[in-house]
Amino acid sequence: MDFFAHPTAVIDSPSVIGNETKIWHFSHIMAHCTIGERCVIGQNVFIAEGVTIGNGVKIQNNVSVYKGVVCEDDVFIGPSVVFTNVINPRAFIERKDEFRPTIIKKGASIGANATILCGHTLGEYCLIGAGSVVTSDVEPYALMVGNPARQVGWVDKNGEKKQQK
Repeated sequence: MDFFAHPTAVIDSPSVIGNETKIWHFSHIMAHCTIGERCVIGQNVFIAEGVTIGNGVKIQNNVSVYKGVVCEDDVFIGPSVVFTNVINPRAFIERKDEFRPTIIKKGASIGANATILCGHTLGEYCLIGAGSVVTSDVEPYALMVGNPARQVGWVDKNGEKKQQK
């Protein structure tokens, strides 16, 4: 085992966990997950069956990554980010065959308490502001804020806001 898992973490088999990854307190990784190398999975994180997490991904505390979410390399997911996977959930209707995929492209960052509605792609190195509600696809390097999230500028690869010309 070339990764660290806190004794309170639950990792269901089979799953693949990359070298140097750290999984912290009270997290649950369900079966058939693939988590890359050098990831940090914070406290109380749930990763659903079959989810793929790239290399160098950081998922902060209290995040649930549901089936249908794919995180490419170097993604940052802030504390208490919310993902959905069904557009019109009802407790009394089974809709697991209606899951819509959410793709988070390389280097994207999602701020604390943001909500990402299912069926959308967050472009490379985009930056989603804290508390934003993403209801559509996001362009690479876009800076998004608000509810619903709207583009207010561009960021560079390091997350610094680019000056308007």
